[in-house]
Amino acid sequence: MRQFFAALLLMHFALSPLSARDRWTAEKAQEWWKNRGWVSGANYLPNNAINQLEMWQAETFDPATIDRELGWAQDLGFNSMRVFLHHLPHGQDPAGFLERVDKFLVIAAKHKIGVLFVLFDSCWDPNPVLGKQRDPKPGVHNSGWVQSPGARDLIDSKRHTVLEKYTRDVIGRFKNDPRVDGWDVWNEPDNQNDNSYGKNWLKQEPARKVDRTLELLAKSMRWAQECDPTQPITSGVWIGQWPEDGKLSPTERVQIDHSDVISYHSYDPLDRSRKCVDNLRRYNRPILCTEYMARPQGSNFDPMLGYMKEQGVGAYNWGFIEGKSQTNYPWDSWQKPYKAEPPVWFHDILRTNGKPYRQAEADYIRKVTGAAK
Repeated sequence: MRQFFAALLLMHFALSPLSARDRWTAEKAQEWWKNRGWVSGANYLPNNAINQLEMWQAETFDPATIDRELGWAQDLGFNSMRVFLHHLPHGQDPAGFLERVDKFLVIAAKHKIGVLFVLFDSCWDPNPVLGKQRDPKPGVHNSGWVQSPGARDLIDSKRHTVLEKYTRDVIGRFKNDPRVDGWDVWNEPDNQNDNSYGKNWLKQEPARKVDRTLELLAKSMRWAQECDPTQPITSGVWIGQWPEDGKLSPTERVQIDHSDVISYHSYDPLDRSRKCVDNLRRYNRPILCTEYMARPQGSNFDPMLGYMKEQGVGAYNWGFIEGKSQTNYPWDSWQKPYKAEPPVWFHDILRTNGKPYRQAEADYIRKVTGAAK
């Protein structure tokens, strides 16, 4: 049934009239990549924000901290950061939200850093609420991260107009902005968070979440295209190694078929990650790895970052700085919270004071990025 639904959805998506541009040709995507050059950086959240809401709400938006931390990113040689937005602060105050995004871009540009913005995300808490955010759960990885849209806005089709306005407002404002490297429309759209919530995941997530998200994913990719941005549009596949088109899920099919540049996630060691890149080469488009680096799983900067530079694959590791997100703790902390700092950090590069978790690691990053002194 899901395959049938997906076929109808894709047919409608393909036949719907265009008011702006269609997907870039492979040649245009490669030309963009040639002009932009290799990108390297991290998924960025300030150390004093537990989630996207705390980062972007007017009361807690913190330019001084962002400026300091992006300075540290520049010192590592990073030239792009992947940054998650959220539709709720936009809905509360569209003009104010867009001004805060612009302020962020001013700071990033000061440090010679471009930005890959993420519009929607299906990971972690499905019930985001504006206002003061809860404190982190001690010893738990990403305990306060929230989905966008949350369950309510995903299920209620009347709320989709809010999501459409958010998409069009944000991309429309910055669609010709050279400070923006691209638009990652939806992060892990078919993630049901069963690894984090364990046996209780069905109580946390809305019924038929994957099917509902698939429909909205297709719409949001079209909204993004209709804004006619000069930057590429993408949505990253994240499960498996994608060895052939016939084995792609309906969600992966929409992601691949409507991305100007191909993006993916892999927290595997080099031998398995290499297969991901080899398989995705068949699309003849630039490739971005928008999430990697989980030390205990064998995904480390050395050799992953060097390999991706050698292959011309954009590289954004998960986690930049230790903080309220607590992503230095591993995923299994959701089932068994840690009582002390883990023996090996899962994600993140820097401590809150800007000092590297591992100096040799920071030295390696600088060597690969060309920032070594």
